[in-house]
Amino acid sequence: MIYASRFIRLNPTPMKGPDVLLIQTILADLGFQTGELDGIYGEKTLQAIKKFQQWRNLKIDGIVGPQTWQHLLQEDNVLQKQPHKMAAKALPVINVHVDTRILTLVSNQNIKTYPVAVGKPSTPTPPGNWTIVQKTVDPGGPFGARWMRLSIPFGGYGIHGTNNPSSIGKAVSHGCIRMYNNDVIELYDLVPIGTPVNITGVVRRIRRLKMGSKGNDVSEVQELLRDLGYYNASIDGIFGKVTRRAVIRFQKDQGLKPDGIVGKITLKALQIDHDLALGDIQP
Repeated sequence: MIYASRFIRLNPTPMKGPDVLLIQTILADLGFQTGELDGIYGEKTLQAIKKFQQWRNLKIDGIVGPQTWQHLLQEDNVLQKQPHKMAAKALPVINVHVDTRILTLVSNQNIKTYPVAVGKPSTPTPPGNWTIVQKTVDPGGPFGARWMRLSIPFGGYGIHGTNNPSSIGKAVSHGCIRMYNNDVIELYDLVPIGTPVNITGVVRRIRRLKMGSKGNDVSEVQELLRDLGYYNASIDGIFGKVTRRAVIRFQKDQGLKPDGIVGKITLKALQIDHDLALGDIQP
């Protein structure tokens, strides 16, 4: 399984939000110079990320993807920046079911339900038992009216509002849980830091795709390749010779092993390049 919240990088339209601010804060605490802690991913933050990646022996590309996130959040734990957790019995509980796209809040035997948007199949919302570790009022833009970061250790995932209300009820995000702004304001006021968040549902396993593979995941790869200009045949979900040739051309351009197989490394590269090409900065 590849988990990836949005890929934070230098973008013509600057990426900004509480996830960027978290990155800057961790880097600054580690002694890397990011410039002003403003939640905007600019040149100084880019250079700080590259120095961090070099320090941790990661690929030095200035992109904060799953691996860089994991190392950043490990350092955050070392710095003891995780908030103190209250006794579980005193807390409400949030349950998110990715299949029904419903968030349920259970508090004092009262139950509230809210429709949500969740991660798309290629960037799913990670199942597991997490907690709310940070809360922010009015982060703005694609984060809407409120932001609640989750304790997921390999990305900048959270529950937040949205500037795209038509996405609610769909599987379209980079893994975050989106809510209508009025709903997330209500939820924000009802849950403290430390609130358990249980995410359940069926998350598709990422498989290696090669000649002869068939399915929706093949169609998704064909769509990515098409959008990037490598594939101009029909989206049929069949991994044939044309799809293989397109994959090999992409792999060569990316400096990857040109074996015509879409494994985790090639899929991640496709996702990043697709986000860059389309300017996708939504969480």
